[in-house]
Amino acid sequence: MTSELASSIPRLKRLLPRFRKLRVAVLGDAMLDRYILGHAIHLSPEAPVPVVEYLSEQDVPGGACNVAANIAALGARVEAFGVVGGKKCPPASKILADEAGAALLACLRKAGIGDHGVIADADRVTTLKTRVIAKKHQVVRVDRERREPLSPKTEERLFSLLAGALKNLDGLVLSDYDKGLLGEEFADRVLHAAHKLKIPVFVKPKTSRLFAYRGVRVIVCNAKEAAQYVSRALAEEKPLEEAGRALLAHFGCAAVVITRGEHGMSIFEEDSPRHFQIPALRFDVTYARIGKPGIERGSEGRQVFDHTGAGDTVLSTLSLALAGGASLREAAVLANTAAGVVVGKLGTATVTPQELAAALEEVR
Repeated sequence: MTSELASSIPRLKRLLPRFRKLRVAVLGDAMLDRYILGHAIHLSPEAPVPVVEYLSEQDVPGGACNVAANIAALGARVEAFGVVGGKKCPPASKILADEAGAALLACLRKAGIGDHGVIADADRVTTLKTRVIAKKHQVVRVDRERREPLSPKTEERLFSLLAGALKNLDGLVLSDYDKGLLGEEFADRVLHAAHKLKIPVFVKPKTSRLFAYRGVRVIVCNAKEAAQYVSRALAEEKPLEEAGRALLAHFGCAAVVITRGEHGMSIFEEDSPRHFQIPALRFDVTYARIGKPGIERGSEGRQVFDHTGAGDTVLSTLSLALAGGASLREAAVLANTAAGVVVGKLGTATVTPQELAAALEEVR
């Protein structure tokens, strides 16, 4: 880390309490992440797969709702906007959330996330990702979902709810998992409404939505996604620089952040001739120390426990920091540090201001 960024750590720590004053909305594909935990006792006689003895299960918000959960964990007020599956309940034919949708709404309420913008649609199912975990290793993941676009009626209802909330927001995050919610025309309507009120918009896009997000404040993507967007490999510095510049021009946005795993983050700004690189964290958290204070030093890299949701953590932390007045480089340092904390946790996870403040001290 440069001396310039190291000197910004005190300012970033002072920024954390400011998150409590911010109000942010997250619009995107709502999902439920379900973890079934157990012991792998032996191989099945029916097939070469482990037999997992059930111990417990846990539901946590996934997809766009994980972004909302990260924002809430950092102390900001957050409203989720999205669609879950539904079922008609006679005699009034009222539409209620399906089983996974009801579980997701319960998770949102438990996390203190506003859910008035999450609506049930009887023509859809709630995206459910079920992971079987044995001895802290994922054995299998089963996905239940539908990807078709929203019906015009559901889209209009969702837009009306979001439009009514926009005037009270400090920022809007769009989390696109390509499950059919953020079509190009719908995204264009949302961006137009946000721009009209001068609300900054932060986006993690998908390849099939390349033309839907022009003019946003920041685009966040990983290296694999960036390579797909520009149809070129990004293994070397020159192609990476060219890709970042191409994405800036394509989206017409102020900045592009490319997350690169063990290579850290690359930040491209419209008014800067060269990209800025933030290295990956270089301290260890071993499996035995998960959930315990203190960090082991002196190693050649961080032992990653689980990448699940790390991109959501980057998007949420970066968006909050920018909405709270940080520069893009400062916000990227904060987001990179937050992601480093989250990958030391099992499954879809969040980071608290206290954990983030402690991690900032370690990377100073």
